[in-house]
Amino acid sequence: MNRPAFPTPRYLSAEQYVLALHEPEDEIAVLVRNRHRQRTTQRILPAKTIAGGPFQSWLKEQNENGADIFIGMNPVKPGAKNRTKESIREIRYAYVDLDEGADASLRAIRESADLPSPNFVLDTSPEKHQVVWRIENCERSEAEDLLRALASHYGGDPAATDVTRLLRVPGFHNHKYRDGFIVQAHHESNLIYQLSDFRIREDSLESPRLDGSQVGTSRIPSGHRSQSEADWAYAKRALSRGDNPEQVIVRIADFRADDKANPLYYARLTVTKAQANLSGRQAERPSLPQTIEFDVKRR
Repeated sequence: MNRPAFPTPRYLSAEQYVLALHEPEDEIAVLVRNRHRQRTTQRILPAKTIAGGPFQSWLKEQNENGADIFIGMNPVKPGAKNRTKESIREIRYAYVDLDEGADASLRAIRESADLPSPNFVLDTSPEKHQVVWRIENCERSEAEDLLRALASHYGGDPAATDVTRLLRVPGFHNHKYRDGFIVQAHHESNLIYQLSDFRIREDSLESPRLDGSQVGTSRIPSGHRSQSEADWAYAKRALSRGDNPEQVIVRIADFRADDKANPLYYARLTVTKAQANLSGRQAERPSLPQTIEFDVKRR
């Protein structure tokens, strides 16, 4: 018997969410990050193992000790040891991480005629959300074009626009906040979408970052842009609208913490280049400090 396309919306446990995202035998990355202890552990395991009692108990223990819990949205190839773009076996999900004005952006997504209904909506912290769609028949470059377009149009974080991205797992505390926030996942649809179901396009570098009240209507272009170019584009948009440069640096460093050896230096260099571009002068490379400390913030 087929499941209904739009089941009665319900909140999922961590175990239910893992097996709603992935097939039991899929190899999936899980990341456990304790930002206070500056300790990160990544495991790549079958989804059924991740959803199983022993592993869930270990995750709960880590979470109770201050670690945040993340899961890969796309399965990796059998035997993969690392979470890289080349190791991704299949593009299975599109997503957008909503931060500033997240409630308005979520309303715009739900009301848009240019987007299909989300499969999952995660409440990751007070008034912040992650929106997830199940997709198929999508190449890696096409998926990342779509992810950038979603972030541009709905005020999402541009760093959460690569196919190796991990998102939060429901049922665990988000330790970004002193009192903690228990992440919740709302299951809203069983449909599987095609790229053509998303009728939006990626903004140019000079375009202002759009909020949840504005929706594009053109199709996604076929050109590909790297994550570093997306970071630079975000820095230009943020600086153009008057954001504090130091805050922009922290945002970029935060979301490149997974794949940059020195994310704060990278972020400062990116913002320095963006400032120089906006003012029409030559960028000066920032000096590399001996020690770098910053608070890794995750939604």
